[in-house]
Amino acid sequence: MQRVLLLLSSGLGLGYSPFAPGTAGCLLGLPLAWAIHAAGKQLGAELPFQIIAAILLSLLAIPICTAGEKAAGIKDPSCVVADEYLTFPICLIGLPFSPLVVIGAFVTNRLFDIIKPFPARQLQALPGGLGITLDDVCSALYSLACNHALYVIALRHGWL
Repeated sequence: MQRVLLLLSSGLGLGYSPFAPGTAGCLLGLPLAWAIHAAGKQLGAELPFQIIAAILLSLLAIPICTAGEKAAGIKDPSCVVADEYLTFPICLIGLPFSPLVVIGAFVTNRLFDIIKPFPARQLQALPGGLGITLDDVCSALYSLACNHALYVIALRHGWL
């Protein structure tokens, strides 16, 4: 079980990327978000399903990131990227899964995760997987708000 948690915490090894491990790890969030959108559509309850899935995945990220941090022996190691990919679906809640929207969500998610606007930076100071995950949840919520605003602007200008 410990090996599985370590594999998941590193995003199936993407967290060991020598360049931008968080961005590499976040790539796993793309098929995850697609699956959530597809399942929600199939169930005829897209928005509720997306919200519930995002909450459950964020909660799941906490013990996975805790295990990765313990294994690495340092606080919030760069190889632990489960927080990136498991919170990425938050960025697309209530939005269509289209190429332009997904690319925008990916960019804003990475931007807010790097900038860490208030209170994301403060949440990062919490212990273990809780701090590792909650700063990404906060950043993803900023991204979600930005993505909805960008979507409305794009619709009004006929870009979508």
